[in-house]
Amino acid sequence: MPRPRKRRILSRPRREAIFKPAGVALLDLRQVCLLAEELEALRLADLEGLTQTEAAGRMGVSRSTFQRIVQHARRQVALALAEAHALYIEGSQIETDRRPRRSRPRRSGGSDQPR
Repeated sequence: MPRPRKRRILSRPRREAIFKPAGVALLDLRQVCLLAEELEALRLADLEGLTQTEAAGRMGVSRSTFQRIVQHARRQVALALAEAHALYIEGSQIETDRRPRRSRPRRSGGSDQPR
C-alpha cells in the first residue's frame, strides 16, 4: 500500500481553465492536463524565480518532490505548445495558504497616545 499523499499548499484556489490554439474547435484537440499543484510549482519557480528549496517550503513538500512536480509541469506545457494541444488546468481541491500577507505596521491613533 502506498504512503498517503502529503497535502500541497497553494497560494490561492485555482479554477478549471482551458487554453487552446486559436481557430481550432476544442472537440478536435487532444487535451493535456496540468494539475493545480503543477501550475503552482511553475508560478513559484518560473514567475517568482524562487529556488527549489524556497518553493518547496512554500508548497509544504520536500525539494525532491517539488523538482518532480515542476519537471512534469514543464513537460506538459511544452507538449501542449509544441504539438498544438489544448492545455486543461485542473481546479484545486488542495489546501490553500491562508496566512496573512505582510502588512504595514499600524500607526497608533491620536487618542491612545500620551501627550
